[in-house]
Amino acid sequence: MDAIVVVDMQVGMLEGPPKHDLAGVIQRINALTDMVRRHSGQVIWIRHCGKDGDGFEPGAAGWAFLPELDRQAGDIVVDKTLNDSFAGTALHDTLQRGGANRLLIAGWATDFCVDSTVRSAVSRDYDVVVVSDGQSDR
Repeated sequence: MDAIVVVDMQVGMLEGPPKHDLAGVIQRINALTDMVRRHSGQVIWIRHCGKDGDGFEPGAAGWAFLPELDRQAGDIVVDKTLNDSFAGTALHDTLQRGGANRLLIAGWATDFCVDSTVRSAVSRDYDVVVVSDGQSDR
């Protein structure tokens, strides 16, 4: 079964310079999450939880998911505090319970949290598909 893991697509990412093709990235993520849902796969949104006083602090404006994302009630949210979405979270157990063996990984930031999550998924023997046009960078 497939699962899509969408990393850190939060309002706080809008800080700083414009992100590469952000509208297109959001559109493609929405299309992929719809496809995964239609095939009874898992849609998992990873939310970074920052430290007190930073833009990703839980409850802060930057902590919220981008409103343009098509999130559904049956989707799963996994909170993380490190760049690796598996480290110290329930992500692996959640994927195992759902029977996922192939992961599509998309999100922000390509060179940091997406990369760390991809490497961690590969080390756990998942069949990983990195969505090359479904991610953006700083």
